[in-house]
Amino acid sequence: MDSDRSGVLTEVSVQEPKANPKGKAVAGAAPPPPVVISSKVTTTSNPKGGWRRGFAIFDLVLRLCGIAVALAATAIMGTTQQTLPFFTQFFQFQAQYNDLPTFTFFVIANAIASGYLVLSLPFSIVCIVRPHLRGLRILLIVLDTLMIGLAMAAAASAATIADLAQNGNSNANWAPICQQFDDFCQSITEAVQSSFAVAVIFILLVVFSSLTLRRN
Repeated sequence: MDSDRSGVLTEVSVQEPKANPKGKAVAGAAPPPPVVISSKVTTTSNPKGGWRRGFAIFDLVLRLCGIAVALAATAIMGTTQQTLPFFTQFFQFQAQYNDLPTFTFFVIANAIASGYLVLSLPFSIVCIVRPHLRGLRILLIVLDTLMIGLAMAAAASAATIADLAQNGNSNANWAPICQQFDDFCQSITEAVQSSFAVAVIFILLVVFSSLTLRRN
């Protein structure tokens, strides 16, 4: 019985005729039975490998979507500014993102998140080719978890300032400014929503990577 690497088992049985002890052929003897060759083919499948590869492909798609959303949040906030059409002799009413350190941090954080997602694409492709790798998947889970904290911190802090600009604070006598800078506030809201979407994408990446490790 021979076995090759592909799981094909081949069984060959050969029965030789008995020889005459005197060395002479016996007249009228029946011819030797034919050689019987029987083959048995067994195939093995690994359904778990298919599930892991499917999760890895979905991981790659999520990272591509995260790159687009994070770049959109960075671009929207980084280009947000508005100048009112009226001004005085000494003042010009203008608002832009770098007037507040919170919005500057927002731009930097989302730029870091998008850069990390770009750099993680080769690792995600390797996980598709070799879905049984555990060390690389654990590394991605750790880094994705750090990016969740960064994206959530940027989105939450910017959302706080956006709410303050929208509603003001009567206790501190801060008047809302979005009635005048409506375009500015609209752009900030879109950027904050995009940043929260980036955080959700990172959460999904961690969840699916954890499910992959659990199936291993």
